[in-house]
Amino acid sequence: MKLLVTGGAGYVGSVVSALLLEAGHEVVVLDDVSTGHEDSVPEGARLVRGTLRDTAQDVMAGAGFEAVLHFAAKSLVGESVEKPGLYWDKNLGESLALLDAMRVAGVPRIVFSSTAAVYGEPESTPILETDPTRPTNPYGASKLAIDTALAEYARLHGIGGVSLRYFNVAGAYGRLGERHTVETHLIPNVLKIAQGDGEAVKMFGDDYPTPDGTCIRDYIHVTDLGRAHLLALDACAPGTHRIFNLGSGTGNSVKEVVDVCREVTGREIPAEVAPRRPGDPAVLVASSDKIQAELGWKPERDLRTMIDDAWTFLRSR
Repeated sequence: MKLLVTGGAGYVGSVVSALLLEAGHEVVVLDDVSTGHEDSVPEGARLVRGTLRDTAQDVMAGAGFEAVLHFAAKSLVGESVEKPGLYWDKNLGESLALLDAMRVAGVPRIVFSSTAAVYGEPESTPILETDPTRPTNPYGASKLAIDTALAEYARLHGIGGVSLRYFNVAGAYGRLGERHTVETHLIPNVLKIAQGDGEAVKMFGDDYPTPDGTCIRDYIHVTDLGRAHLLALDACAPGTHRIFNLGSGTGNSVKEVVDVCREVTGREIPAEVAPRRPGDPAVLVASSDKIQAELGWKPERDLRTMIDDAWTFLRSR
């Protein structure tokens, strides 16, 4: 298939682009490279630089694209609270421009990189697709609004859409890994400290109702996540919008992550307990039972593999 990957110069988008190329698809990446990296675009994919609002219509017009995989987004929770207008403009506004360009060009299907942040603080875990959506920040709210728009474009214009909701992505795929200018994710930040960049890991609270007292979060290897996007591409059906969670079903605690980082790196990584952060739930874990049953996807790589691959990538840089 001829595919358009928005945000394909970013972490997840570049890995999915590489997997699509390996599967024999033709890939065009549309990215303004504001947070991604041009050298992350896999060899064999064509890069078009630009925003969705300004460029998507021209890129798709008469080009014969058969589907879009949509990763382009602002994704920092803290920044979204400080600059909500930016997140509504970039995430929802540009996604609406993309959807309308698809409608005009007759592109029939889309796979959307959504987030389990749409659920907010859940009443129970693991989180199911049928659980209430109550995002606690503009990042999650803007992503939920895109899900709603996808459902409407499916109903009104016959587009087939799949939204994939997941929490924390980790690991690397060969030369493709996390290279965020502002890094907020636990694993790369712990590994940076192992490299000597930073003093100590801050564990925000050790008195939660979890086995070791630290928060439990859901982690998925970026390669497993990429496989899910390829399966979702085949699952897009005209006029329907489907939602799937991607999760481990169990999760890992902050202490577990730090301990495995120590084992993988062979280095003493200092850690200190800091006060709880307001609004941090004890456990955030998503169920992947639905996508396992309907599409046959399940995570194959464990936490140690994620950290080992991320550590190999970090040292290669």
